[in-house]
This record gives sequence, C-alpha cells and structure tokens, in this order.
Amino acid sequence: MPGLTWDHTENIALALQEAHPEIDPLHIRYTDLHKWITELADFGDDPTKSTEGKLEAIQMAWYEEFQENQ
Repeated sequence: MPGLTWDHTENIALALQEAHPEIDPLHIRYTDLHKWITELADFGDDPTKSTEGKLEAIQMAWYEEFQENQ
C-alpha cells in the first residue's frame, strides 16, 4: 500500500494532529510544517513535490482538527 502523498490532505492533517496535539497549526512556519509532514512514518511522496497551496490546504485541515479537539 502506498504511503501518504501531498494529495492526502485530510489524512496528513489527522496524522499531524495525533503527532502534535498541543500545537496550534496557525502558528507554524511552512518550513516546519513541510519537515513534520515528510517525517511522518506513513509519508511516502517526493518531498520536493510540495507547493505553498498544498501546505496551506494541509494547515487549514489540521487547524479544523485542532479546533475540534480543544
């Protein structure tokens, strides 16, 4: 089974919420967000294939998860 890719926005957001439940996603730099995504155990995509738009979509999906868990 292939791992997470940049297009798995919701699944990445869930994984980030599980890995960093205390972090408010709106207070993270994209460089750190990129690093944390590529360090996820299930992430299997090319790290260079990210875009600002994909990172923003992941950040917003993660923020929704973060809000639901507060």
